[in-house]
Amino acid sequence: MIEQSLSYVSDLARRHLRKPRLDLPLLLSLILVGAIGLVTLYSAGDKDPRIVMNQSARFLLGGVMLLVISRIPPSTLRTWTPWLYVFSIMLLVIVEIFGEGRGANRWLDLKFVRFQPSEILKLSMPMMVAWYLHSQRLPPSWKDLFVVAVLIAIPAGLIAEQPDLGTAILVAGSGCFALFLSGLSWWRIGGIFAVVAGAAPVAWHFLHEYQRNRVRMFMDPESDPLGNGWHIIQSEIAVGAGGVFGKGWHHGSQSRLEFLPEHTTDFVFAVFSEEFGLVGVLALIALYIFIIGRSLWIAANAKDTYSRLLAGAIGMSFFVYVMVNGGMITGLMPVVGVPLPLVSYGGTSIVSLLTGFGVLMSIHAHRNLVR
Repeated sequence: MIEQSLSYVSDLARRHLRKPRLDLPLLLSLILVGAIGLVTLYSAGDKDPRIVMNQSARFLLGGVMLLVISRIPPSTLRTWTPWLYVFSIMLLVIVEIFGEGRGANRWLDLKFVRFQPSEILKLSMPMMVAWYLHSQRLPPSWKDLFVVAVLIAIPAGLIAEQPDLGTAILVAGSGCFALFLSGLSWWRIGGIFAVVAGAAPVAWHFLHEYQRNRVRMFMDPESDPLGNGWHIIQSEIAVGAGGVFGKGWHHGSQSRLEFLPEHTTDFVFAVFSEEFGLVGVLALIALYIFIIGRSLWIAANAKDTYSRLLAGAIGMSFFVYVMVNGGMITGLMPVVGVPLPLVSYGGTSIVSLLTGFGVLMSIHAHRNLVR
């Protein structure tokens, strides 16, 4: 009897103390990018220690979320998904009424914490699309495409109304990635792109004037060099001034002399480019490529539809964040206010990104335990 009791206690302890294995290559690459971000921010913020401390606290919170989420099985996350999606929509409605920001209602201030609810949709959106498609026959039918379109349009429309068109497009894109990975035929994908392209001229008339100016400045920033084109021109100067090896840490003139706007947030990549040059940029891009590739590898090895679609959407969304920010600072894309992942200063973005990677860790750790 005593031996049976001891055996039961031992088995119980093993079950509760057993921790899902984190994907160390992915984890180490995230830590390395985060460290590069802190070093860059310290320089971009003119060696202000408060910026690094605040960013470090956000990394710590995001790291805790990563560890917690990594221990939750994907089957449990799938059960929670509809509730998280509805909760996210409710937050968008609340921010529409009580939100604050510089000319836009994007933030909720709860006194003890201030955050941007739209960032949560970058994770709950692909989760919801993967949740819906998990129970459907794939590839999706036209009915499924309509349902997914509605699921995507509701939060994207609310975010665009704030107005925050850049985040709205990214949220919609994260849901579309999960849809595309579900086996959608190429002719249907082409049809969707054709509809979007055809709707672009109509959408132009619904844009705010500052959004139209961003598109115009993308086409010809020199037409208003001291006004709307200033951001792109100064960013391109910073990138070009870095040369091959860069000017050296904290020796970039564009940020230190305040020529480069938003040099700790949207344009921090330009600061990094000026200080570390082409060599540093290639090294950082290589890290990003590894993270994206590792995420897609986890997706390819997932054992159920929900996990596969969600992991793939998270990896592809991360790629888009890097591509859009890099294109923005080099003048290859319009300025849309997309931060450089894990490098730009900002709390909600970092926590949501690391939470998303916690989901990837969960999918990887429980890949042989899927129910």
